[in-house]
Amino acid sequence: MADNIEEDLWEEEETEEQEDAQPAERLRFITDKGQEPTRIDKFLMNRIENATRNKIQQALEEGFIKVNGAIVKSNYKVRPGDEVVILETRKPESTEVLPEELPLNIIYEDDDLLIVNKKPGMVVHPGTGNYSGTLVNGLAWYLSRNDHDKETLPRVGLVHRIDKDTSGLVVIAKTELAMSNLAAQFKKHTVHRRYIALVWGDFAEEEGTINAHVGRNLRLRKIMDTFPDGDHGKEAITHYKVLERFNYVTLAEMRLETGRTHQIRVHMKYIGHPLFNDGTYGGDRIVKGTVFTKYRQFVDNCFALLPRHALHAKELGFKHPTTGEWVQFNSEIPEDIQQVIEKWRTYTTGMTKQLKEKLDNQ
Repeated sequence: MADNIEEDLWEEEETEEQEDAQPAERLRFITDKGQEPTRIDKFLMNRIENATRNKIQQALEEGFIKVNGAIVKSNYKVRPGDEVVILETRKPESTEVLPEELPLNIIYEDDDLLIVNKKPGMVVHPGTGNYSGTLVNGLAWYLSRNDHDKETLPRVGLVHRIDKDTSGLVVIAKTELAMSNLAAQFKKHTVHRRYIALVWGDFAEEEGTINAHVGRNLRLRKIMDTFPDGDHGKEAITHYKVLERFNYVTLAEMRLETGRTHQIRVHMKYIGHPLFNDGTYGGDRIVKGTVFTKYRQFVDNCFALLPRHALHAKELGFKHPTTGEWVQFNSEIPEDIQQVIEKWRTYTTGMTKQLKEKLDNQ
């Protein structure tokens, strides 16, 4: 595990581009009020999962760990209220994106942008462990073949991202002007983003809003968490609405007001409705339902049909960066999610029929 600390401690951020000129901030936190004086290397070993003293001391010696804005040595003792900042130590293997001929479902394109309906299982951008086969690799090949007479910006043109196992719409800027304009719209939260999700449980209400900060889990740095009191993370707002109820699971739409990493997934877990088959946030087990063997078999069959979390980026709307006109795009629910919806619909209908027959015979 010692050799994996760069992946565990300095993990790939999914939502930000990094500058090569100087190390970027990877982790920041403030020590508790009751923190006892403890050597910084020992403190970080206990604070960060899978961290080793060797790697931490190396980062300290190279100046990648700061306390209250100053570089510290391994014998520094953290105190209550200290602000600890860890910088990126990893050097990218290559800044060049390798063009690859990959199947891309491009549903719209003009001189300024294109809209891709991303398939599940495809990583959006090259990163640790995924230097090829990504959406950006495919776009680099596509743009090089279709825009011979002008410079293209497949790396810079990535305005936003969705998770590897989330399917759906992504907008790509083809010019610097479009990139700047679209990025500003995302920052102002004026972009329309509507997702479809199948989640565990039955909502008590038809619609609602979740407002809880989202940030890196304080112990497990590869996953996100909610912070209702706002002490950590960034503001995150998700609006949800019930579309169809299946007793033990619910089909719902999610509208993002902000766009944090894993926002919908962690917000749904926070309110007790994790996404169906979301292994990272507790949805890959039976959360609601019965203990009967047939029910477990039914759920396992659904998991087999949908070997990923049930989330699809269905709609995307924004002001066109050149014309200023509102444009909106829609995509069909993918077959794997649709098949599971149909199975739950049939299952629920059967339950209702059995209950009605039972009542009629009383």
